[in-house]
Amino acid sequence: MAKISWENCFSGIRFGAKPGEEAARTEYERDYDRIIYASPFRRLQNKTQVFPLPDAVFVHNRLTHSLEVASVGRSMAKMCGKFLIEKHGQNWNPSTKQFYAHDLSSVISAACLAHDIGNPPFGHSGEAAIGQFFTDRKNLDIDGINLRAYFDDACWNDLTRFEGNANGFRLLTHQFPTRLPGGFRLTYTTLAAMAKYPCEAIASNGGKGLHRKKFGFFQADKDRFLEMADRLNMVVDQDSPRVYLRHPYVSLLEAADDICYLIMDWEDAHRLGIISFEEAQSALLNLLNAAGSDRERTASYLDGLREDKNESIAYLRAIAIGKLIHECVEVFSKNSEEILRGTYPNALIDDIPEEISHALKTIKTTSIEKIYRHASVARIELSGFQVITGLLDAYIPAVLRKKPTGAEKSLLQLLPGQYRSMEQDTPYEKVMSILDFVSGMTDIYALKTFQELKGIRISLYS
Repeated sequence: MAKISWENCFSGIRFGAKPGEEAARTEYERDYDRIIYASPFRRLQNKTQVFPLPDAVFVHNRLTHSLEVASVGRSMAKMCGKFLIEKHGQNWNPSTKQFYAHDLSSVISAACLAHDIGNPPFGHSGEAAIGQFFTDRKNLDIDGINLRAYFDDACWNDLTRFEGNANGFRLLTHQFPTRLPGGFRLTYTTLAAMAKYPCEAIASNGGKGLHRKKFGFFQADKDRFLEMADRLNMVVDQDSPRVYLRHPYVSLLEAADDICYLIMDWEDAHRLGIISFEEAQSALLNLLNAAGSDRERTASYLDGLREDKNESIAYLRAIAIGKLIHECVEVFSKNSEEILRGTYPNALIDDIPEEISHALKTIKTTSIEKIYRHASVARIELSGFQVITGLLDAYIPAVLRKKPTGAEKSLLQLLPGQYRSMEQDTPYEKVMSILDFVSGMTDIYALKTFQELKGIRISLYS
């Protein structure tokens, strides 16, 4: 494998597709468009981001969050691409310059757009609920065999530590029954930019670097991940179990996500009345002042918006995001060679100047205390655990049993075609097909299906 460089860490080749005629759009623009029009992407509009789905007050869901992350990521990529051309461009061929001048922004915006596409319903509690189900049911008797005994260690780690990032890679690359090979047929480059944790579950360990904090691919999808990593010259950190260092573009996606969830959750909390206008405004002004914002200009704009508190916070939010983008690009520029090699140990936002970081820490700390521990968030997490556990309690024994009961046969018959397993499939493959189905549900559909299974409601023509 060649040593990774800024010139060989990208490729327009895509999974499952044959080379064709030159099109009006670049391969990377096509990635973005394929995601935008995809059903799993649209379903994000009914998946929880942090707060329960809106009633009178509109707050972010997974879809609006992903769109905003894509916007921030595109801006960062343009700035970083310009920096890389200024630093290395004199030694690059025209196609490499073209990529960093125009295509990197498409790659990062597409990756940002899809970064949460594998998340199950009910936010991060959905991930936890799936993993907890298998941990709690390990001794469940199915045809005289404990559930745990159906799987080897690597596959069991996939299930008990279910991960939305790995599920995103699966969703985008797996050939589901009745579907074309190659999944969404995205470029290797866009997929690599999403791979925040390029290792398998059995190798993930939060104490051994950001790239192993979680995991990025299931055993069922390992060969496709290795194919992508090999194409893009990703650096192997450990052969067995398989671990790679991060692809250099991951840092931009991660920074865009960090910026958006910190600042946008803050704005949502103000709109919902969880934090006061005074507290919301003060924290954002402190952040802007630390970043060297023009105080007089900011004060003048705020004076014009004094009758609309929501717009005042929205204005400060917009400036804050712009400042954080600039600071993260500065960190990228100073550490670009370490980032290329995969040896840079931190997230970009962790290394912004101390005075800005201190102001941001106030927002982080208050968010943990008042937002992420708010009663409304706790309720949706509790509901998510109950619903997902109930669905898996019904489907997992049914799909593993050699002779399902009459009720279980009816249940499996209701599965859409792309989620039905074959008799010759392994237990792991059968369970993964159920997790594909459940993780793809919206919050509303998961709740509806759970209620139908429990006999709480009946839908005759759904």
